[in-house]
Amino acid sequence: MRRRFVVHGSVQAVGFRMAAAAEARRLGVAGSVRNRFDGTVEAEVEGTADAVAEMAAWLAHGPPSARVERVEATDAEPRGEQAFRIA
Repeated sequence: MRRRFVVHGSVQAVGFRMAAAAEARRLGVAGSVRNRFDGTVEAEVEGTADAVAEMAAWLAHGPPSARVERVEATDAEPRGEQAFRIA
């Protein structure tokens, strides 16, 4: 399965993307994470339902330096990606 997440709050310039990539690799999910111009972080996560759910739970709080206010999640079409990257 694949889900797209938009993370709102103090999530840029706090190591969010690097920490998200490390967590994604630990969970074995594929996809990407990137900063958006509006100050949010967008992540697309693909993997098993359990692994995607674990990544969603991590995104809800992020690294210790972040302050996540809310996360929007939508389903996305799986792409068959094999790695997770910072875009």
